[in-house]
Amino acid sequence: MADGLFGLGHCLAQEPKASDKTSATPVSDPAGANSSLDPLIDAAVSARNRAAINMVWVLLAAFLVMFMQAGFAMVETGLVRSRNVSHTTAMTLMIYSIAVLGFYLCGFAVMFGGLPGKEATISLFGKAFGLFGHAGFMLSGQANDPAVLTMFLFFAAIASTVATIATGALAERWKFLSFVIYGAVMTTLIYPVFGNWVWGGGWLSQLGANFGLGHGYVDFAGSSVVHLTGGVAAAVGCWMLGPRIGKYGRNGSVNVMIAHNAPMYMLGTLILAFGWFGFTGGHCVAGELNLGRVATNTALASAAGAVASMLYLWRLYKKPDPSFICNGMLAGLVAISAPCAFVTPTAAVFIGLVAGILVVGSVLFVERVVKLDDPVGAISVHGVNGAWGVLALGLFADGTFGHGWNNVHWYRVPGGLLKWVADAEKPKVLPDGWTELGVTGLFYGNSSQFVAECIGLVSNLIWMAIASYLLFWLLDRLIGNRVSMTTELQGLDIPELGVLGYVTDDPKPMARSQPVVAEPRPAAVPRSGAAHFSIVVEGVEVAALQAAWSAFCQPTDESPEPDFLAIYPQFTTLKGNQFRFRAGSPEEMRTRLEQLLKTRFPERTILARVGKD
Repeated sequence: MADGLFGLGHCLAQEPKASDKTSATPVSDPAGANSSLDPLIDAAVSARNRAAINMVWVLLAAFLVMFMQAGFAMVETGLVRSRNVSHTTAMTLMIYSIAVLGFYLCGFAVMFGGLPGKEATISLFGKAFGLFGHAGFMLSGQANDPAVLTMFLFFAAIASTVATIATGALAERWKFLSFVIYGAVMTTLIYPVFGNWVWGGGWLSQLGANFGLGHGYVDFAGSSVVHLTGGVAAAVGCWMLGPRIGKYGRNGSVNVMIAHNAPMYMLGTLILAFGWFGFTGGHCVAGELNLGRVATNTALASAAGAVASMLYLWRLYKKPDPSFICNGMLAGLVAISAPCAFVTPTAAVFIGLVAGILVVGSVLFVERVVKLDDPVGAISVHGVNGAWGVLALGLFADGTFGHGWNNVHWYRVPGGLLKWVADAEKPKVLPDGWTELGVTGLFYGNSSQFVAECIGLVSNLIWMAIASYLLFWLLDRLIGNRVSMTTELQGLDIPELGVLGYVTDDPKPMARSQPVVAEPRPAAVPRSGAAHFSIVVEGVEVAALQAAWSAFCQPTDESPEPDFLAIYPQFTTLKGNQFRFRAGSPEEMRTRLEQLLKTRFPERTILARVGKD
């Protein structure tokens, strides 16, 4: 992936040379006159078949990654409260569309547009440091090629994964407009820049070629490029928006805000685990037989992460909390994404076990010590375990895969020492006792690979912290990042989107031929049962008060006020200036009734108090 668009097309679809292409089918030639053409024809057919297989597999992987958005939607929506489900689901739906268009307009060119002479670079220490590409905007020029378009679709789906990580962390308080702009900027600029440094031939991928640090910074399937990137942005966003109302008490206590649908987030986790095989496996192209190792390591790490989280929670709280089990599975998947092609199955299990324990400790630390309110644990799942994943690669890569990765060659020479050789100096015939190695970590003798991973990790933290802070700061100054207190208390579904997530009362439709008349809601007799408490309203005449309440009860083409929708199911009668209620929280009914009446009498000083019934 280190050669920009040219490299993508080369690894995905190796077409035969023009001189090798032919549409003729060899005929029987006993004399052998045409026998010299057979190798050329066989090579052309083999190249076309390999290209077709690669393209079909990468497209299938892209579809699996796109399906992961359904998993994200279910996980995030299940973990929030019911009054915010439409808003949370809408964010995960829209981020896919925003990401695909943003990556098409600009992101793909910035990330992979580093064709020769098309990579913006600076010179440091006598070396060229690639920063971003600038070829292939809107899939034009050499980007308009079947192989490159296939890769675009795969990485566009991945871009939506990066941007959706923050939607869970900032759920229940994030303005929808701010989210839309955030998603656009993240997928057109912020994520593609770091992606270029690692996957597009930028400076991190060249740490090996330029400075002899392993095979350069390596991240096979995105523990850092995708998950750490999204996790850092989520952490910055949580810090700048602040916690949800009621999350922390004045004395510093942490209040639990219970997830509204456990089966939903558990099913969403299984969907994500299924789609993850496309997420990691889609990076295997050019007929790589390493796909089996990648897929197996992905499954092992996810299983180990879930089991480790379950056992750890069982020990801490005597109950295996299912939300932590789900996050343990996802943490294992995040952590194995970077090293899945380079480590043994045993190492994959260990990486998953550590991830499962790490996510539990991290969630508790972030929530109770750092006091960042992350409803779904995204900072810990994606950020913390994304960092663990790249460090694990630098530790456990065993050297069996990745020969020549990022145009770097390492050899084990007689005596067991490792030797770095520049790509231009690669020997055509290996000397006796030399063995070429793939990506090799610290525990297998190459400490420089671990150094490269640490450099890439720190670079991600610095870039994402600065870029995310500037983005959220600008959004806050221009449009605001957070909804109002009233909107947050009501729930974001109606104020932000105008659609309830769950409708439990299905009203009967009124026939068109019938005249529209007011429903006799302010009846003299309670609809059912006796009132349990009453609210006394002061500051407005009784006649005006009753007329205003009757007006609120008139059926209209417009949706009723959210406060009225909350009050009316509990209301029984209005007697004088006394509203009677059969159920509900007296304080909540008082607050909502006072807010509702202030909309009708803005010039009056309305005071509502709980009275004796």
